[in-house]
Amino acid sequence: MSKTRFIENTTARQAGQKADLDFLSREQAETARNFFSTFEGYKPTPLVALPGLAQDLGIASFHVKDESKRFGLNAFKVLGGGYAIANHICELLDMPISEMSMEKLCSKEVRKAIGEVTFVSATDGNHGRGVAWAAKHLGQSSVIYMPKGSAQSRLKNIQAEGAEASITDMNYDDAVRLAWKQSQEKGWVMVQDTAWDGYEKIPAWIMQGYTTLAYEALEQLEELKAERPTHVFLQAGVGSFAGGIQGLFAAVFGDERPKTVIVEPELADCIFRSAEAADGKAHFVTGDMNTVMAGLACGEPNTVGWGILRDYSDGYISCPDWVAANGMRILAAPRHGDPKVVSGESGAVTTGIVECLMTRPDLAEIREKLGLDEHSRVMVISTEGDTDPDMYRRITWYGAYPEQD
Repeated sequence: MSKTRFIENTTARQAGQKADLDFLSREQAETARNFFSTFEGYKPTPLVALPGLAQDLGIASFHVKDESKRFGLNAFKVLGGGYAIANHICELLDMPISEMSMEKLCSKEVRKAIGEVTFVSATDGNHGRGVAWAAKHLGQSSVIYMPKGSAQSRLKNIQAEGAEASITDMNYDDAVRLAWKQSQEKGWVMVQDTAWDGYEKIPAWIMQGYTTLAYEALEQLEELKAERPTHVFLQAGVGSFAGGIQGLFAAVFGDERPKTVIVEPELADCIFRSAEAADGKAHFVTGDMNTVMAGLACGEPNTVGWGILRDYSDGYISCPDWVAANGMRILAAPRHGDPKVVSGESGAVTTGIVECLMTRPDLAEIREKLGLDEHSRVMVISTEGDTDPDMYRRITWYGAYPEQD
């Protein structure tokens, strides 16, 4: 039977040579946020306080950043793909993105200057939808490849944004390789949130785009006059999102940053396995990776993100699917007057794991190592809403995935 596994990073707080954080500075995050503020309909996504849940878990506070409200796309991913596309266009125009706006990007003058561009990507759904949405608004084309098993609802959402999209017979990492091959053969621009030697610029831009939500959260905490979190739990697929958020917190707070724990599905835990190998290198997971957490079903770490997660995270957790399902149900069923948060499989796993750590006697050792107690202020990010409505109903209405370790 599957088990929740934990690795503590005892070197995260030690001095020594560490991954570069300059590209994830507060100034860079502010630039990204300011760019997105020029988009029609932009507003920070809610930072939701759940005092009832915090009370039940025995912690001081629990906040959820709800990314289901991002530009009507039900997920955060457009922040990465959209920012990378904008940076690519700015580079073509020899113009800093700090001087760019959505209005300028969509202008006839820019379209005439850059010509026709096709953007290509591989995705389980959310990232591809963001790329397609950005390309459509710029009057450009997009081609999206999805791994086998992807939900038809996610495919249709991408196609509705004007993309040429299809579900392949490949796993996620092979779909990435297909997108790269097509980009090289056809002169398309690949917008992918994973990185490898020779392909780092666009993934770095994507990570910068993701910091927008963390920058918003810091501002919202100040507005609420709330103390900053003591603990942040971040889900990881390839590690771009987690690396971007972890990197910003480490750049802003240094040694006083929150304790950060990376959470992955046990069938696609490439960051966990890389930490477990303890040789500083990225390690892969192969095969189909049939986890309900489709957005995290990635077997090959982003090399840029891995360096940050290796050097600054405090721990890594690999967990079974029922943890994510439990998190979805917790957020869908408010307690003690808390508001409801609609969170999908990949969005809710961090809520699920916090509940496990605080309530299960067999996980008490992990809880103690992380210093989770009645004084803890926890923040998680619900990265998606019900992007697969059928799966959301199965889990929150009908109790799918009830088995526990």
